[in-house]
Amino acid sequence: MLFVIIGHDGPDGARLRPQVRQAHLDNLRPLVEQGKVALAGPFTDGSGSLIVIDVEDEARALEFARNDPYATRGVFEKVEVKPFRKVFPE
Repeated sequence: MLFVIIGHDGPDGARLRPQVRQAHLDNLRPLVEQGKVALAGPFTDGSGSLIVIDVEDEARALEFARNDPYATRGVFEKVEVKPFRKVFPE
């Protein structure tokens, strides 16, 4: 099942992001290696990041989002997790 994770940067996000980036990427790597990441990256306006993951249920998506180093170490001040249905491309 696909889930969209939207991390909204906090006031210190821009300053903290470079310091926490490697831990964030290391945390994401197992899902990438399992083919469970549809796409991921920062918004170009500096407001946060988007990750689309394919996991078994919402509990797993919430657990992943809450434990992301960007969430635990102050880059994100708010994280949203929403179920998503892909329509295109088929």
